Amino acid sequence: MVGKTITRAQLGEAVYQEVGLSRNESAELLESVLSEMSTALARGETVKISSFGSFSVRQKGQRIGRNPKTGEEVPILPRKVLVFRPSQVLKSRINERMTPGMPS
Repeated sequence: MVGKTITRAQLGEAVYQEVGLSRNESAELLESVLSEMSTALARGETVKISSFGSFSVRQKGQRIGRNPKTGEEVPILPRKVLVFRPSQVLKSRINERMTPGMPS
């Protein structure tokens, strides 16, 4: 299933199926969790989800880049980037599916 994307609606539906809340309550729960994560990251906090991974914001400094078409040097301004580090549990789970002879 390479290239498949899971949407907010599908996540909300999964919460509905798994938890047994109404569809609206499931969607509101999902929005609440995503909103709290976004707010925490905007404050510069790290968000850790056990057995999944951690999200953090990292500051990148200014550097000189190069336009690949023209070769011209261009300054890349300092910026913040979102970083995700998967847990060992998630890495193992992903790599299980990569085992030769197993369907993906």
